[in-house]
Amino acid sequence: QVQFVESGGGLVQPGGSLRLSCAASGTTFSFYAMAWYRQAPGKQRELVATIHSDGTTNYFDSVKGRFTISRDNAKKMVYLQMNSLKPEDTAVYYCNRPYENTRGPWGQGTQVTVSS
Repeated sequence: QVQFVESGGGLVQPGGSLRLSCAASGTTFSFYAMAWYRQAPGKQRELVATIHSDGTTNYFDSVKGRFTISRDNAKKMVYLQMNSLKPEDTAVYYCNRPYENTRGPWGQGTQVTVSS
């Protein structure tokens, strides 16, 4: 059973940066696409960024040019570098596989709060 553990969130001022980490366990990691999601209070969870097994990346329009997703297959880790953060980026961030038929259980997420 795959598990994902997110970390690296915190409180940051607008314009600041954070790097989120996601540790995966339990299965062959490198074969699967991975993604970061976020859920703001009162809103549905949304897809933020995806990285495929070949390294190809895709981003939600509102984070393009500001966020960068990466992966380290040897360590079974996925990262999200977030720059130029805005208050609207405030949410709980989760990692998981992007395709529903391979998705694992949701972890506890990591809280990102952007506020002055």
